[in-house]
Amino acid sequence: MDLEKRQAVRNGAPQGREPEGWLVVAVRLPVRIVALVVVLPVRMVWDVLVVVGRVLRDTVLRPLGRALAWVGKALFVWPFVALWRWVLVPAGRAVAWLVKWLVVVPAVWLYRWVLTPVGHGIAWVARGVWAGLAWVYGRLLTPVGHGVLWLVRYLVVVPAVWVYRWVLAPVGRAVAWTVYWTGRVLFVLPAQAVWRWVLVPVGRVLAVLGRESWTALGHAWRVAGHISLAVGRFLGTLFRWIFVEPLRWVYRSLLTPLGHAVRDAVLRPVADASRAVGRGVRQALASVRESVRQARYDVRRTLFGEPRERPAVARREPRGGEARTLGRSTTALTKD
Repeated sequence: MDLEKRQAVRNGAPQGREPEGWLVVAVRLPVRIVALVVVLPVRMVWDVLVVVGRVLRDTVLRPLGRALAWVGKALFVWPFVALWRWVLVPAGRAVAWLVKWLVVVPAVWLYRWVLTPVGHGIAWVARGVWAGLAWVYGRLLTPVGHGVLWLVRYLVVVPAVWVYRWVLAPVGRAVAWTVYWTGRVLFVLPAQAVWRWVLVPVGRVLAVLGRESWTALGHAWRVAGHISLAVGRFLGTLFRWIFVEPLRWVYRSLLTPLGHAVRDAVLRPVADASRAVGRGVRQALASVRESVRQARYDVRRTLFGEPRERPAVARREPRGGEARTLGRSTTALTKD
């Protein structure tokens, strides 16, 4: 059974295909020859380029990269490491030693043996001064302040309160009452009379006039809307009977039958012919693919003989360490 399948593939008639037409059979042999002439040089050039690229990578690019990395370390990394280790670190330690013995230690000694005793002395003097000020405040200033407050209270505050209560307050109330009734008589009562007997009636008249005017405007707006709607309907009807209905009659009575006739007499036969041509082209392209496949198989068989049977594997991609050769297919154009 396997032998029959292989023979069918060799003869260009795979199982499950429908019988091929005369056009496919006539095109098959020229297409196979063209495919052999075109594909074989391209594949050979591709394999040569792959081998050259691997050789360049292993013999030129990789050693060049290592050399450039070493040069970069020698020019940039190692000088900075040496500068940090043998210059900056000792210099930093020397500066730290100098700062410690020239600044920190004298400052600590000055703080401990000079500033601290002076600060304690100043604090002792400040405590004595504060105690003296507290005694002066408690024994002298407080009684004097109480006496001054008593004098101010009975010599200033009490008389001022009596004057405000029995003199200024009655006078202020009398002045306020006089001003209130003067302003009421001169301004408020005339303003109330004008508002009640003049402005309110005039305002009512104006409000009635404004309300009636607004109502009349609204009614006129609605009537104008009805008239505009009637005119629009009239113009729409006139336009429909003058333009739309004749165009509809022309489309329905003339253009539609004419379009159906063109579709049935011209477009449908053209579409059927296009589909037939498309089927023929697809069949020819399928034959071309089969011819290319068969030509590749015939070339391999002619150059290398019958291929040996290989055990089935789960993956179809080549292993990483294997190189592409003419006897091994790795592209879509050279797969069995």
